[in-house]
Amino acid sequence: MKQFTIPLYSTIQRPVFPLEKWHYYNAMLDIGAKFPVWVEDEKTLENLGAELLLENIEFGGFGGTATGKLYKIPVFQMDDLIYPNLHIIACQLNMPCHIIISATMLSHLRYEVDDENHILNVTIPDQESNVRNLVIRDKNGNLQVFCSSGCLLSK
Repeated sequence: MKQFTIPLYSTIQRPVFPLEKWHYYNAMLDIGAKFPVWVEDEKTLENLGAELLLENIEFGGFGGTATGKLYKIPVFQMDDLIYPNLHIIACQLNMPCHIIISATMLSHLRYEVDDENHILNVTIPDQESNVRNLVIRDKNGNLQVFCSSGCLLSK
């Protein structure tokens, strides 16, 4: 079992934290989110090496339906968790972060938001890997998310 702790910003009422191992962008954990979402300018995402996969995709969230673009980030890192070829939806929104971390990204892990101490605790059970594979696919007009640990996946 592996564990790590990420400090949360104490001045923001949501679980927002710096991605110290990924360009120091800010992330927000949204345990109700199915898809990771890049909420800043897409040009920044492209400058990070992201590859555009699909345009004009509709997805549920933010109190209704939104439209965005599907990208693939070559390597994304959240502390000890590594996501090669992370699929992410880009949809520019006014949020206190650059990226929304979805609950699906932490599938099969234990995590706790300790609001009193302003920390996010993550536990990786022995049967899981710190290398996570998250892929978003369109199946019959519906977006589906697949997250697993271990071997590397591509498109």
